[in-house]
Amino acid sequence: MAVQKDRNIRIDYGDPEVTKGVSVLSQQFDELYVYDGADLGLTYTPAHSSFRLWAPTASKAYVLLYSDWHSETPERHPMRRDVKGTWVLQVDEDLAGRYYTYLVQVGEQWNEACDPYATAVGVNGDRAAIVDLQTTNPKRWKAERPPLAHPVDAIIYELHIRDYTIHPGSGVRQKGRYLGLTEPGTKGPAQIATGLDHLTQLGVTHVQLMPVFDYATESVDETRLHEPQYNWGYDPKNYNVPEGSYATDPYKPEVRIRELKTLIQTLHDHGLRVIMDVVYNHVYDGYVIHFTKLVPGYYLRYKPDGSMSNGSGCGNDCATERPMMRKYIVDSVLHWAREYHIDGFRFDLMGLIDVDTMNELRRRLDQIDPSILMLGEGWVMDTELPDNERANQSHAPRMARVAHFNGDLRDAVKGEVFDEAKPGFVNGGTGFETRVKQAVAGAITYSEQLRSFAAEPDQCVNYAECHDNHTMWDKLSLSAKDAPEEERRAMHRLATAIVLTCQGIPFLHAGQEFYRTKHGVDNSFNAGDEVNRIDWEAAAAHQADVRAVRELIELRRRHPAFRMRSAEQIRKHLRFEEGPAHTVAYTLRDHANGERYRHLYVLYHTRSGVTRLALPPLGSWEPVFGAAHIEHQTSDTLTVRGIGMVILGCDR
Repeated sequence: MAVQKDRNIRIDYGDPEVTKGVSVLSQQFDELYVYDGADLGLTYTPAHSSFRLWAPTASKAYVLLYSDWHSETPERHPMRRDVKGTWVLQVDEDLAGRYYTYLVQVGEQWNEACDPYATAVGVNGDRAAIVDLQTTNPKRWKAERPPLAHPVDAIIYELHIRDYTIHPGSGVRQKGRYLGLTEPGTKGPAQIATGLDHLTQLGVTHVQLMPVFDYATESVDETRLHEPQYNWGYDPKNYNVPEGSYATDPYKPEVRIRELKTLIQTLHDHGLRVIMDVVYNHVYDGYVIHFTKLVPGYYLRYKPDGSMSNGSGCGNDCATERPMMRKYIVDSVLHWAREYHIDGFRFDLMGLIDVDTMNELRRRLDQIDPSILMLGEGWVMDTELPDNERANQSHAPRMARVAHFNGDLRDAVKGEVFDEAKPGFVNGGTGFETRVKQAVAGAITYSEQLRSFAAEPDQCVNYAECHDNHTMWDKLSLSAKDAPEEERRAMHRLATAIVLTCQGIPFLHAGQEFYRTKHGVDNSFNAGDEVNRIDWEAAAAHQADVRAVRELIELRRRHPAFRMRSAEQIRKHLRFEEGPAHTVAYTLRDHANGERYRHLYVLYHTRSGVTRLALPPLGSWEPVFGAAHIEHQTSDTLTVRGIGMVILGCDR
């Protein structure tokens, strides 16, 4: 993502007399000015509109009403100071279709800003729009979610709205738009299923959308959508509004809302839940974001010397530990869960957020629906927050039912992501067996020797690739470049198979099922369509591999032994078996294994040659998956050849 450089911009923190001498940076400020009401922002009815702004350091505040998104002559309505640092205004007329901003005086500065609580905006998000959200609901707008009995039943598929349909061969009419992903029956090269049908046929349970909130970046201008433009979107501007560049008409505020809702309802109708990628750890520009304009010094973290904390690498870190920032994050997430029926939230750089905020989010989402997923990047990162308050993997046991991406499996399987030449388990690396076993056990404390970050398997998201870093195919091309191409494909298939057979929650990156490449680009946040788009020609060329991934997904869904609900169950039913280096073997014993098997034997084999292994004497074993790798089998031995996975089952 783009890095915002520090600037020499003077920020006025306000007249001390306004806050009775209490600094906005102090804990006492929170004690005096925390507002816990549910009416921040705009409350609209046809009869009147009520505005409530939290701006304790402001000496004056106004609502500026505009007739359209670019008008330069607003009506100026003074606000009245109210409780806990809030300002209020009621306008007794129907304001639907108008636009507004806030204008505040903080010290000697006058700052105009969009409402942080805006739920609709004009083009490029500079002004909030007044819209009756009830009018944005599609015809088939239902609150019911597709069934999900337990988080480990989820199979997540990450995609970018534009990437997924923009390819000329996608067969989609509304390419690169929300509505493009709602089109059934689309066909690509060789008449393969693309778009929505590809997703439903694959068998995943959750679609994780890369950022669809309104983002700010110089590389995407909503007034120039006829030109090639691209960004991943990890640059928050208006947190509670959909991004306009994926809408058919960004100039009409209600269109982006209705079209995103239509997409979510369509996915629900096809049995797919929706996870939203959210970015509450930083903003695009800490100096010009509405937070800083309205209450300078409050919403972001600062170092002792007054400079901004920058654990995110994007120029700033959000002060999630401060009550009104925490409230904002909670209110925002609940807005998406209630208004848009979002089924899960993926927290970017979650390790920069504080533990209490994540636990409050879990508590509040449970009140709506306990099946809503929470997952995030729990990396151990530096920021101006005490170590023991950071929501990273070190503190996972303190955040029940909040899942963390298992970067250790990612690096163990294919090699370190920041060392392109270094191999991992599937591509010839040595000494990775223990780290793979940790993931097989769902990153729980399996034994004294085998333990990782998770208290329970629903806290572990296993993956081999995502939007960040090289795709797995590109990583294998760099780290195993001397291997024949078909052997690299075998490595790739095995890595995907490992992800889909470990305990915990499996995660796939769009295109992983047909060897997605970004042509060696490892950070493609603004690299454009040629690099980022899903290549449906490649999908057509590798339909056998797509079918193999579909079979693996069905295998996982059919056999509950691959998705045990608790650490206790895993320790009871999972046993690691003897195997030489470059193999991992284990059994899932005495478990309800679906259709017919009492026991399953699983082998990950990264040798191109032949290996002979002993089979545990549990009964008569028969092939379930990967029979092509079996050279010979007796009642107590298994001989396999080539890189791949073999699964055997014992009759009940």
